[in-house]
Amino acid sequence: MKKLLLLSLLIYCTTVLAQTIDTTAHVPTIGTLKNTAGDGMQPTNNIVQNIASSNELSVFYNFIKSTNLTQTYESKGPITVFVPDNVAFENLPVGKLDSLSKPIRVWELTGIMTYHAVAGKLKAKDIEKQINEHKGIATFTTLSGATLTAKIDSNRNIVLEDENGGQSIISRFDIEQSNGMMHIVNKVLIPKNKII
Repeated sequence: MKKLLLLSLLIYCTTVLAQTIDTTAHVPTIGTLKNTAGDGMQPTNNIVQNIASSNELSVFYNFIKSTNLTQTYESKGPITVFVPDNVAFENLPVGKLDSLSKPIRVWELTGIMTYHAVAGKLKAKDIEKQINEHKGIATFTTLSGATLTAKIDSNRNIVLEDENGGQSIISRFDIEQSNGMMHIVNKVLIPKNKII
């Protein structure tokens, strides 16, 4: 009887303790977003190595290779990159993804790829701080030389806006890289066409 009582007490205590442990307490949030890298990304890997390891970022990885930007994204940096996932590329207007894949469009694609990165290492809290310091809108100069703006929407999401008014939400943020910081976005950002 004593063994049964002890066993019951042990099971009860284990259950109570398991329910009171908050496994997400160390995860910082902005609004409802959580800092989750997933896909086995390692902070000791550079941007290209981590993108290559993610199935959901394969389109961006293939475009890095086809535009010869591998050295840029493997450089010492630091670089902050806003990576659209594969679904974001699939949501481009009909025919746009196929068009960008053609060798004749390499300059346009290069402009788009470098439009998704800024010099320096920006965590979500750094972006939010700049937004607050600049009365609700922060402006960033990308590696392409064009500008992106950032704001916080009513749901406390960080929203990036391209030069054409297109908006993209940072869906995952603060993914550490050996040469900077990565944030995953849900739409492809498109710079204005430049007349040469």
